[in-house]
Formats: sequence, structure tokens, C-alpha cells
Amino acid sequence: MAKFNEFCYKLLPYSAYSSDLVPCDYFLFPNQKKWFGRKRFTTIEQLIAETEVYFEELGKSYYSDGLKKLENRWIKCIKLKGDYVEKQK
Repeated sequence: MAKFNEFCYKLLPYSAYSSDLVPCDYFLFPNQKKWFGRKRFTTIEQLIAETEVYFEELGKSYYSDGLKKLENRWIKCIKLKGDYVEKQK
């Protein structure tokens, strides 16, 4: 949330479920999974600290580009009136 606030993004209400826009397609989490790799944590504090490092090291353009891609998928879905949107690569 801090990064969204820092970049002055406004959070909008979540729309009705669409299989084209499922959360696992969101740009942050696949890369975060790679970042953690085989790391193991013995305390929640270690996990939180490593998560904060991950997000702090991402540049402003990473967030902007990822949100722009998500916005483009929303626009396609709206234009197609909910029909299938081909997954972006």
C-alpha cells in the first residue's frame, strides 16, 4: 500500500470476478516467488524483512509498467464486454 500511495495511485473497488483478470496474473507475485526461491525463514520477522527488501528494490518503472499492463487488460475486457482476453506474455 505504501508504494501505491507513494506513486499517487488511487485504489478502485474490485470488479466482478473475471477469469481473464485473476489475481495470479498480477505482475508482482510471479517475480516475488522467484525472488524467494528456496529461501527458508524461521520467524515471521525474517519473512517480513525479506519481503520489504524485495519491494524496496523494485524501481518506480516496474510498478508503473505492471499497472499499465493490468489497466490495458481491464480495458480489453471492458471493450469485449467480458469475453475472453488472451493472456499477455
